[in-house]
Amino acid sequence: MASKKRLIIIDSNSIIHRAYHALPILTTKKGEQINAIYGFLLVFLKIIREFHPDFIAACFDFPAPTFRSKIFKKYKAKRPPAPEQLYQQIPKVKDVLKAFGTPVFEKKGFEADDLIGTIAKIAERKQIVPAIETIIVSGDLDALQLIDSQTKVYSLRKGVKDIILYDTEAVKEKYQGLTPSQIVDFKALRGDPSDNIPGVTGVGEKIAIDLLSKFGSLENLYKEIEEKSEGNKKLKTQLKETLLKYKEQAFFSQKLAQIEKNVPINFNLKKCQMESLSSYPKRKEKVIQVLKKYEFYAMIKKLSTFQEPIKQAKENLKLW
Repeated sequence: MASKKRLIIIDSNSIIHRAYHALPILTTKKGEQINAIYGFLLVFLKIIREFHPDFIAACFDFPAPTFRSKIFKKYKAKRPPAPEQLYQQIPKVKDVLKAFGTPVFEKKGFEADDLIGTIAKIAERKQIVPAIETIIVSGDLDALQLIDSQTKVYSLRKGVKDIILYDTEAVKEKYQGLTPSQIVDFKALRGDPSDNIPGVTGVGEKIAIDLLSKFGSLENLYKEIEEKSEGNKKLKTQLKETLLKYKEQAFFSQKLAQIEKNVPINFNLKKCQMESLSSYPKRKEKVIQVLKKYEFYAMIKKLSTFQEPIKQAKENLKLW
């Protein structure tokens, strides 16, 4: 049986933000700040060495209001604006990705997570032989809801070196038995302070986990409360009153927390095929040029030991 192929999808903005804040200020001789670019590259090269991807794609937030911020003006309102020096490095990261031949995806009105969810869904639903394993690389945990038998999340816990690979069992361990499919409803009940998603006022992490462990989903929880089922009788009166009072807010929070998986993008897996630097001299020269541009000379020296496997389309791999 042919081995499973691997697709890496990078949540680029989250990695850039993590890198910028994790590393000390680095500048070129001209005074150009490059710490976010450098940190992003450290993660990028690490995942290639570790996972030997057959395909790779990078997703970015589009610098414009999203559908979430349009329906909820306070979405992410509590986040302080990122430093201008960080934003200035984002197009330069795209410059680096272009040199490596890594396609960039962004779409007006959507976040990188929505593009990631869409690409992961496309890769999963297509009839690929052998099957595609998708690994999402992110600086936060928003993508945990996308985990299933074919999708994992490689998340940076601290800085750019402390990293954990989440699968379904790891999610269960972190959230006391909740599955990835329950993460959206967990946020709908508890809320998400980082994104300023309100959730149900007065319901914290422990209660949210307990409710979902007993009722399975947000929809079933409210169904049993309103139908006064046997399960409903086990809930304290005050909690039921709170849940009913904030029902509309709970389902609105669910909508905000749900990653969109049907973004209209032009995605072609074949164009995401990883090119080996050892097999494509022109590609390697472009990489060396961009590394010199940002004065990453130590990384250039490491390219000689950076032997990623040759990635060629196999006859039994159906690309689209």
